[in-house]
Amino acid sequence: MRFFSDNAASVHPQVWEALKAADAPDTAYDGDALSARLDAAFSDLFGVECAALWVATGTAANCLALAAICPPHGGILCHREAHIEIDEGGAPGFYTHGAKLLLVDGEGAKLTPEALATAVAPIRNDVHQVQPHALSLTQATEYGRVHTPAEIATLAAFANERKLGLHIDGARFANAIAHLGCAPIEACKGAATLSFGCVKNGGMNAEALVLFDPALADLVKYRRKRAGHLQSKGRFAAAQLLAMLEGELWLANARAANAAAKEIAAACGARLLHPVEANEIFVSLAPAEAAALRAQGFDFYDWPAPPGNPGAARLVTSWNSNPAHVAALDQAIRTL
Repeated sequence: MRFFSDNAASVHPQVWEALKAADAPDTAYDGDALSARLDAAFSDLFGVECAALWVATGTAANCLALAAICPPHGGILCHREAHIEIDEGGAPGFYTHGAKLLLVDGEGAKLTPEALATAVAPIRNDVHQVQPHALSLTQATEYGRVHTPAEIATLAAFANERKLGLHIDGARFANAIAHLGCAPIEACKGAATLSFGCVKNGGMNAEALVLFDPALADLVKYRRKRAGHLQSKGRFAAAQLLAMLEGELWLANARAANAAAKEIAAACGARLLHPVEANEIFVSLAPAEAAALRAQGFDFYDWPAPPGNPGAARLVTSWNSNPAHVAALDQAIRTL
């Protein structure tokens, strides 16, 4: 009974059908009919003109986006527990050819204008110090916390005032929208770039890099090729993304994952370390308790425990979390 990562979830049947349908001769790389539909499909989703490019991984989506808005000598403001800092293996520096991550504190891995202002205040405006050129935030965060539209607006205003390009890591953007219940654009308004997660939400090996300034697309296409992400049969990546958008499958899948997480969270009670706003649950769990759950067949990640806690774990649900497994975990946690 696996609750360790939504990356390991099954591919959605509709995505498989779309892949089968795409298995017909067409132009190579991104010149095919399916890839040509992506700009319009994502423009319709967000209600504004944008360009959308497929890549194979979230790492590539995030780092190509950052490379488009930050020069090699620049800095990227982000939370010190942002995915681009703790889980990208140095890829942001690699893709940007040297840009520095400028780390900021914030509860639940969320950013605030006040924390950002504190972080940039000591930076002198001279060539001896790295100057901020971009701001990157995660929606939902590494702790499953969601920035509200009002919070996004204040962060976008901060970025705009300081002429920073705003990037949103949306590996779990669908889960954020499912929680907020707002129009997608409201959860990323003011951003220059957005990585739109697909693999965690029922896709196989495709993510979307959404550019709200379509003029950036020409630059990013060259960078994508140079980075080795221009797939020769790109229609299969485009097919997955289009299948996720069709009939709002992306949102239905996220709602299912979020609902499973809420059910488990209700059993955790005072063990919860963070409010559950997406599909991740962080719980206080002593080593013996974690062992007891694993002995019953539950699989999950141990997590660094905050001060005063004997241990911690991260539980992650997915679009196809088995209701019987969710119910069993619910009961197992209640009886610890």
